[in-house]
Parts: sequence; structure tokens; C-alpha cells
Amino acid sequence: EVQLVESGGGLVQAGGSLRLSCAASGFTFSSSAMSWVRQTPGKGLEWVSTIYGYSSNTYYADSVKGRFTISTDNAKNTLYLQMDSLKSDGTAVYYCAKDPPPLFVLFTGTFTRADFGSWGQGTQVTVSS
Repeated sequence: EVQLVESGGGLVQAGGSLRLSCAASGFTFSSSAMSWVRQTPGKGLEWVSTIYGYSSNTYYADSVKGRFTISTDNAKNTLYLQMDSLKSDGTAVYYCAKDPPPLFVLFTGTFTRADFGSWGQGTQVTVSS
């Protein structure tokens, strides 16, 4: 059974940093494609970043590029999202998700939850201004 468990969320001031973790189990993590997606009540689902396990290639939404870093620790089966220079629009529930849809779908935002293989339960990040 695929399990994804996020942690590391919390309250941070604008300009601060936070690192999210996603502990994975039940599948071959090292060769899997993994994403971070965030959700706010007003904006719905927003793709943040994707990493491809077989190549380690990484991709980012323009809104976070240069400030966020996605990475993995295959020995720990854990996905990370290092978030620096956080802005107030970073307030959201952050989810890790397995098996994302194609990149053009992610970049255009034309996806739903059903387009991913599995989701974690999410972790709340609140950025205070």
C-alpha cells in the first residue's frame, strides 16, 4: 500500500525558511516521480515542483523558482521541499503526490487530484506578513 506522510509545516514570518518532508512507503521510491502541490481555498490546487527519480531532473513553477528546492533522500525514502524567502502567498496546505501527470499539464495547471497516483494528507504552512 502506498503511503505518503508529510511533516514540517508551521508558522513562519515572510522572508523566512521552512523545510517540508514527505516519508514514502509501499513502492520503489528511488525510481518514482514525485511532486509537491499546494492548495488554498481561494486558488485551488497549484503545482509547486516535481522531481523524477530515474533522472533526478527537477522542475518548478515560476512562482517558486529560485526560492524553493525539491530533493530526495533515497536511503530514507523521503522527499523534501526547502522553502526559502517565503512570501505571504505561500500560505497553503502542501501535499506530496506520486506519479504526476505530464509536465505540460503541470505547467498549464490543467490537472485535478485524480491525475496523480497518490497523495499524502498534507501539511499546513502559514506565512505571516
